Amino acid sequence: MPIRLIVGLGNPGPEYELTRHNAGFWLVDALASGALTRESRYHALAARKSIAGQDVWLLEPQTYMNRSGQSVGALARFYKFAPDEILVVHDELDLPPGTAKIKKGGSSGGHNGLKDITAALGTQDYWRLRIGIGHPRALNLQQQVVDFVLHRPRKEEQPLIDEAIEKSIAVVPLLCEGKFEAAMMQLHTSK
Repeated sequence: MPIRLIVGLGNPGPEYELTRHNAGFWLVDALASGALTRESRYHALAARKSIAGQDVWLLEPQTYMNRSGQSVGALARFYKFAPDEILVVHDELDLPPGTAKIKKGGSSGGHNGLKDITAALGTQDYWRLRIGIGHPRALNLQQQVVDFVLHRPRKEEQPLIDEAIEKSIAVVPLLCEGKFEAAMMQLHTSK
């Protein structure tokens, strides 16, 4: 089944706008091109776009990260989207900056946004687009993970994250056509 809902994870508000935890928002912002509007019934900013000839919803929950499922669940239930029609874009500690990976299902890996979406959908069986932000230990930083994700990337990391987002945006049309293997091949092997 093709992707019909693309969810970018992040935290609302100007104090979080440029933090690593908002990498999902950054990608959806780029896809939406300014078309997001407040949708109170979904507790989100949302837009409908045509991508690769498909009608696709773009969603940015405005409930804070750990309550993202409230927004995703509301929209998915209303439009009767199956979990495998949903792509959640999020920051990933286990991938270095500059890397992006697509996968279906799996655990939340401690990511509170994914935990809440899994609870709201009743399954882990939805697609994820993981934008690498690195782990503080792998980057030789002494910050706690919570502190790390809620801060801006270092100036040498931001261009790498932006590049991973650009590469990810390039495969979104394939995902919206249901061509998951082709999208993964392109994203996972691009240099």
